[in-house]
Amino acid sequence: MDPILDLIGRDQELFAVDIGARERELSSLVSEARFLVIGGAGSIGQAVTREIFRRSPRRLHVVDISENNMVELVRDLRSSLGYIKGEFATFAIDAGSDIFDAFMESGSGYDYVLNLSALKHVRSEKDPYTLMRMIDVNVFNTDKTMRQAAARGARKYFCVSTDKAANPVNMMGASKRIMEYFLMRRSLELPVSTARFANVAFSDGSLLYGFNRRMEKEQPLAAPNDVRRYFVTPKEAGELCLMSTLLGGNRDLFFPNLDAKKSLITFSEIADRYLRYRGYEPVECASEEEARARVPELKTKGKWPVYFFSSDTTGEKDFEEFYTAGETLDMDRFASIGVIKNAPDFDAAALGHFETAVRAMHARGRWTRDELIELFNMTIPEFEHKEKGKFLDEKM
Repeated sequence: MDPILDLIGRDQELFAVDIGARERELSSLVSEARFLVIGGAGSIGQAVTREIFRRSPRRLHVVDISENNMVELVRDLRSSLGYIKGEFATFAIDAGSDIFDAFMESGSGYDYVLNLSALKHVRSEKDPYTLMRMIDVNVFNTDKTMRQAAARGARKYFCVSTDKAANPVNMMGASKRIMEYFLMRRSLELPVSTARFANVAFSDGSLLYGFNRRMEKEQPLAAPNDVRRYFVTPKEAGELCLMSTLLGGNRDLFFPNLDAKKSLITFSEIADRYLRYRGYEPVECASEEEARARVPELKTKGKWPVYFFSSDTTGEKDFEEFYTAGETLDMDRFASIGVIKNAPDFDAAALGHFETAVRAMHARGRWTRDELIELFNMTIPEFEHKEKGKFLDEKM
């Protein structure tokens, strides 16, 4: 069994039944099609690229700004899956740049365009500059690349969302909720589907990824003990994105059908499981200072210091949810996937005001975090931003 599954408390792959029942259809659709994966060198991007690659597409192009991650993607595919008959190529390009615009204009187009690029961390809302880049990447780049996909004759556009877009309490989740509104507007021109899903275990920048880095550097582990999350494996993330792309109807939003009572896990529980998986007994410390000081002493005894604390930072949601009370659900189509059936509901005036306001801020070359929060509140009336005056970067 995959050790990641044991770590996150499951004994089988989440989508095995759904993939097995539709493998022939998925493979047939992939083998006949041309794919562009934007943000394909990130953790989820690599996972979905792998799922496409192993089904031998006619063409698979991958775009990402991370040259090093792209090199690793190619090495990983060549070392594990080898080669395909179709065309496979990678491009170290920023999807928001005029270079990407030229790239799209010069090509013959794609059947499916998948956008996995995003600023995904709650910590990205701490300052007005990173927050503005989050808007540009999560909202405006998405809208631009969807327009470009439509202009070049794409059949479908897929864009990854987040569970944090359901009843958002932080700016990252709110930016993805606004992105979903932009997708609904553009869905009148090109079919679109998306997915909300949980924490991807060991993805770049994730809690478990951080645990690996902390142990490599002989540092303590720290985690909140009151924040509960769902977890999926990288492979499961790739499978969910692929199925939403190929099997989702226009405006369908896929999410993992996980049981909250069985699958929601606190970060402190994950830390405990992780250390035991690595062969260490966790020792809870009363402070960050104690935890930092005790690594050398405890490591020699097969133990590791941890510091657990109550969450008190801005934008941290207590638990995960994939849908809201007002959304229409189809829970019968798949064994382990729920589908939100979206109508093209959006406030055109609100989206127009959002665009105009952000463009004006760019043009004058200055803006404040409070201005952006106010704009988000105007665009999402139900937005309940949790401002606590402290950010994740102030934690260990």
